[in-house]
This record gives sequence, C-alpha cells and structure tokens, in this order.
Amino acid sequence: MAFDLKNKLAIALEKRSSLFSVTDALRIVNGSADGFPGLTIDKFGDRYQMQFFGPELLTSKTEIVNAVGELFNPVCVVTKERLSSAGRSLENAPMDVVVGSREDAVGVVREGKAQFHVDLMDTINPGLFLDMRHVRLEVEERFRAMSGACSSHPETAQSSNPAAFDGPRFLNLFSYTCSFSVHARLGGAAVATNADISGKILDKGRENYALNGLDLRPGEFFRGNAIEYVHWAKKKGLRFDGIVLDPPSFARFKGFNFNVREHLMPLVAECAELLNPNGFFMVSSNYSEFNLNAFARDVLAAVSSVHPKAKTSWKKSQDVDFVGSGSTKDSCLVATLVEV
Repeated sequence: MAFDLKNKLAIALEKRSSLFSVTDALRIVNGSADGFPGLTIDKFGDRYQMQFFGPELLTSKTEIVNAVGELFNPVCVVTKERLSSAGRSLENAPMDVVVGSREDAVGVVREGKAQFHVDLMDTINPGLFLDMRHVRLEVEERFRAMSGACSSHPETAQSSNPAAFDGPRFLNLFSYTCSFSVHARLGGAAVATNADISGKILDKGRENYALNGLDLRPGEFFRGNAIEYVHWAKKKGLRFDGIVLDPPSFARFKGFNFNVREHLMPLVAECAELLNPNGFFMVSSNYSEFNLNAFARDVLAAVSSVHPKAKTSWKKSQDVDFVGSGSTKDSCLVATLVEV
C-alpha cells in the first residue's frame, strides 16, 4: 500500500508541474480526482497541509503521512479533520502537527514575484487561498499595464514620495491577508485599499506588505465590514481602477447576517459605482450552489446597471491544481471579471 500511495502522490504532483516555476504553494491532491476520496493535500513550500473532508481515508492517515514524508521530506505536516461525527463540515476543525513542531508550521511561500507568510496551525486557513492564484497574478499584470511599472523592477511603484501616490487605485473587499493587494502594488497600483472586519487579519496583511518591501500608504487598511466601506467610499466620492469582491458565503456583523445568495448582487451594483471608466471588477464566490454561467450573467447585469457598456472578460473556476473542481462542495469556485 505504501508504494501505491507514493505512486499516486507522485502522479498527482506531476499533474501540477506547469505551476512549479510560478509558485511553491499549490494543491497537490484534490480528493477523488487524484485518487484520494475525501482528502486534500496542500503544499506550502516545505510544509504540507492534509485535510480530511470525509471518513474514506481516515483509517489510512498514518500511511498517507508516511508516504508524504518519504516522498517530499517535509519540514512540517499538519492534519485537519474537517468532518464532524455527524457528517457536518467543521470550520473549527481539530488540527495536529504530525511531522515537525508547532514552530515549523510557520513559513513563507512565493507566488510569482510576491511572497506571503503562512501558518498552517492558524485556523483552517493558513493565510493564502490557493484557488485564486491565477486571478491574483492577473491583477498584478493589469496594474502593470495601467501604470507602466517594469516587471523586473517593481520598486518603481513603491516610492515613499506622496506624489507617487497618483496613479491607478485598487480596492480589495473582504481582503483577508491582503494577497490581492500585494500583487496590485507590485504591479504598480498607487494605493491598494483593504477592507476586512478582522484587525488580526489586517495585521497579517501589513506583514505581507513588509515582506514584499511595500510601504503602508494612507487609506490602505480599513477595519470594518466591506459594505460599510463601500457606503463610506461612495459618500467620499472615491474611485478605483480595479476592484476585487471575494466574500464569504455567510457572515455576521453588527446584527446583520450577510449571505451571498441574497446580498451579493446588490453589493456588486454598489461597488460598480466606485469603478472608474476602463477599470475592471472581479467577483467570486465559493458558494457551492452557484452556477458559473448564471453567476457571470448576474454579475454583468449588476455592473451594467451602472456601466451600460460593461463586458465580461472571462468566467472561470479554480486554478489548474484543483483537479476536478466543482465535483464536491469542498472544491468549488465561480469567478468572473468584468471590464467597463
């Protein structure tokens, strides 16, 4: 069995070989599509995260950990059991370091020209959502095209001179650890504004800015819910050349229960009022009940209510390492980018 597991892991890794030159953070096993039902394995540099979303392979956990250890020689392996005994998905899952130590779970990964802090033991999310990598890299390239920043010398977009703040601006709603904004700034965005309700998460975003040699600029970090920020920005007359809206499926703040089915499209229309002509707007969701074609259609309709000439640039799902994306609720994404 050990040989079979190692062989399956090697085959799964080879499927992702096109990403090796781009990043050292990727999903190397995505459930049944890779022959591991109920299991995902994510690589974060020399650290590996194993998540069990079903009971199918729980009894083989030790053998799989050993196979990962023999094949990849990891600094750290963390396992997370995401399914309760009642069969419900857990957001506060039991986590264990099975190779290495708690300190070894912390590290840095590369993605294109960017670097990001990760901590495999900091809740179920280590600090970087791998399925949006392709969109983050595109955001950087779009701002590079807008600003004319040299791809090999991103420091031209990092001046501390206030005059350098004139230029394309980016808005990152539900920003998490600000990875989209790091890419936008590296691409030449003058200011990349992050809105998130968690001060702890925004602090991690500031750490990611520092890791990439980016100075902190006025107005780049807003602690509060994204809807509040959009309302405030509209009153202030703020405008942006690129917006990313990647909300959780459900959230609660100040007694308000946000859910994407009811509240996302009205929020898209409000955000569209903040978008400059010739700007772009990327909207995405991991809500498993959304259909990609219908989602893209609804986003375009919402943006078109403000920008009648808006057009869909693309609609897509998770990046190439998420083999079989959409086949389970634990691996799904709908994303679309609209240009105005």
